[in-house]
Amino acid sequence: MILLTGPCVIENRDNVMKIAEQLAKLNENERIDFYFKASFDKANRTSLDSFRGPGLDEGLKILQEVKDTFGYKLVTDVHESNQVKATAEVCDIVQIPAFLCRQTDLLVAAGKTNAKVNIKKGQFLAANSMKHPVAKVLATRGIDEVNYQTSKENGVWLCERGNVFGYGALVVDMKNLIAMREFAPVIFDATHSAQVPSTGETTGGNSAIVPSLAKAAAAVGVDGFFFETHFDPSSALSDGPNMLKIEDLYKTVDDIFKIQDVLNY
Repeated sequence: MILLTGPCVIENRDNVMKIAEQLAKLNENERIDFYFKASFDKANRTSLDSFRGPGLDEGLKILQEVKDTFGYKLVTDVHESNQVKATAEVCDIVQIPAFLCRQTDLLVAAGKTNAKVNIKKGQFLAANSMKHPVAKVLATRGIDEVNYQTSKENGVWLCERGNVFGYGALVVDMKNLIAMREFAPVIFDATHSAQVPSTGETTGGNSAIVPSLAKAAAAVGVDGFFFETHFDPSSALSDGPNMLKIEDLYKTVDDIFKIQDVLNY
C-alpha cells in the first residue's frame, strides 16, 4: 500500500522533525510504500493573512533534513513551473494541487523530471476528465497511450479528494475511484475529502469522518492513501480541522489493512 502522510505545511523545522520521528513505524512496515509529505508553501489559502510556509528554499532544506535523518521518501506540492526542478531534486514525488491540475506548463515541467507525479483531481472536475492531465505528463515522457499500466510504469498517479457542489462541503463519489483507475494508480486523499472549504477566514473540516471515508475507499480498492497528520491538529497552522492525530492515523492504517486482508487486495 502506498501511504503519503505528514503535516499539511512546514510550520517550522522542529515541528516537522517531531512529526517525522513519530511516523517512523509506518516507514518500517513492509506492507507500506511510505512517503513523508509536507508543503513548503500553501499558495491557495482562503485569507491573505493565512500562514503559507517557509517558502521553496528553506522548505526544501528542511525536507532534505528529514530525508537525511530518517531515510524517508518525500512528497510536496508545487504551484509554479519554476519550482518543479528544485523540488524534484529533493522530493521523490512532485504533487500537483487540485486547483492546478489542468495547468499545462506545470504538468509538463513535472513530467520532465525523474520524480513521480501525483495529480490531485480538481474539486470542479469529473473523474473521466482526469485522463487529460495524465496524458500531458505521459506525453512529456514519450508515452502516447493512457491507461493504468502505462501510468504506473512511468510514475504518474491520480489523487481523489472529493467534489464541491456549491454548498460549502466536499462530497466523495466512490465511483470516481473506479473511473480514474482506468487512467492511473489512484491515491485517496481522505483528510482533504473531509474539508469544509472557505468557512469564514479559514477552511474548516470534520476529521471525525476521515477514518470512515478511508475505510470505504479501501473496500472499493485503491493503490494508496493520503492523510495529513499532526500531534495536535487544533494548533496546526493549516487544515487542522480535517487532520488526523498521529495515534488516529495509526489506527486507521490498521483498519485499512484489515479490510484489504478480508478482500484479498
